[in-house]
Amino acid sequence: MASTNGEARPRKSLIINAFVMMCSGHQSPGLWQHPDDESWRFNDVEHWVELAKTLEAAKFHGIFIADVLGGYDVYKGPRNLEPAIVSGAQWPVNEPLAVVPAMAAATENIGFGVTVATTYEQPYHLARRLSTVDHLTKGRLGWNIVTGYLDSAARNLGHGQQPQHDDRYAIAEEYVKVTYKLWESSWRDDAVVLDRERGVYTEPSRVREINHVGKYYTVPGPHICQPSPQRTPLILQAGTSKAGKAFAAQHAEAIFVAGHSPATVAGNIAEIRELAKSKFGRDPRSLKFLALFCPVLGRTEEEALEKFAQYRKAGSIDGALALFGGWTGIDLSKYGDDEELRHVESNAIRSAVEGWSRASPGVAKWTKTTVAQHITVGGLGATAVGTPEQIADELERWVAEADVDGFNFAYAIKPGSFHDIIELLLPELRKRGLFWDDYAVKKGTYRENFYGKKGQTGPPEDHPAAKYRWKAGVDAKDHKIPE
Repeated sequence: MASTNGEARPRKSLIINAFVMMCSGHQSPGLWQHPDDESWRFNDVEHWVELAKTLEAAKFHGIFIADVLGGYDVYKGPRNLEPAIVSGAQWPVNEPLAVVPAMAAATENIGFGVTVATTYEQPYHLARRLSTVDHLTKGRLGWNIVTGYLDSAARNLGHGQQPQHDDRYAIAEEYVKVTYKLWESSWRDDAVVLDRERGVYTEPSRVREINHVGKYYTVPGPHICQPSPQRTPLILQAGTSKAGKAFAAQHAEAIFVAGHSPATVAGNIAEIRELAKSKFGRDPRSLKFLALFCPVLGRTEEEALEKFAQYRKAGSIDGALALFGGWTGIDLSKYGDDEELRHVESNAIRSAVEGWSRASPGVAKWTKTTVAQHITVGGLGATAVGTPEQIADELERWVAEADVDGFNFAYAIKPGSFHDIIELLLPELRKRGLFWDDYAVKKGTYRENFYGKKGQTGPPEDHPAAKYRWKAGVDAKDHKIPE
């Protein structure tokens, strides 16, 4: 397989995660109404344990759990939650980290990427919560770093509105460095000795304060938890603004991208890889890009198309427009039902519609209804309908044209969509050498199986977190905490 710039690349074994949220529907609003959907069981721990066991048996790398801290209240707004409340569009939604230990207790290998925002929680507190869950999962935790995007969340968390976009990333930059100091520099690898003869649990000379004083945070430390199996969880990130790309190039190990066609994300992927190499001295191939993708599968094309038609029928138009409003800040209720959105005054709407038009040339006229129909199955990512062979061809196109390394598979119905992926798509991917037969490191950490490298429990040496690591046998005076 060759890249677009002519550089030869080996065939990729894909990284595959299930993309879920502790709510009904997630990326497919209203599909809780479908008779085969069970996403409405999200309050039941058994639902999540069953899902984790199913996905691990199929050798999924991880379960990527999205989250928001507020409701989608832009559509028919301002501050109108009713369309989201009625349709169940990511409402209600539970806190995701709480369910991970239960899933981990029932499995041995699958990883868990959890979304937690930096804007509204102190780093000292979050570092403790993530270390705790990394311990309880035996090192199978990932942190999807987000800065938040909903004003409804900001209003409930002590802010009149969100901090400005670039300010949120400046906060996140300092925040993540505080967590690196707590996780990697506060305790020496061998601090806990459990010496029963001397009665020493932890050697006090191997634990120290970090004494962080910055623009946004003052954290003396030390970290309240002993080093967990990974210390720093696998770092995931989503964001393709200028500030988001710089943050990803420096810190992310996995980057989540969403677009309706490879062309919409290829430029950002190439730019982030180049930034990682030229500005931050990282191996650009160590950054793994995962595209949002919702496959609707059938044993025949007709079966797949029939499923897709059922899903579209069950989807909620108002729910889709509520999600669109939250994602973009644009209230489409201001436009007429038959108004062609290509011609409205909003550059943001026009650019979004043009992207959809290129990906779905069969739509004659893009109105708010056709936009909503598009979102009802798969959200803002790519939705592909077809046989296993057709879907595998499309995944290969994404790899070839956009240079993605894997996919976060969204569902139309849960767990039915994942059963289809497991029974129909994964055998085809394995036949093509695109997906592994088993975990590379049995009972390994998320990071070990993510990179396929035994012993890679901590970030790679060229990752910024690695320079914070206080290694066994090194005196505190010989390891200065990086700023």
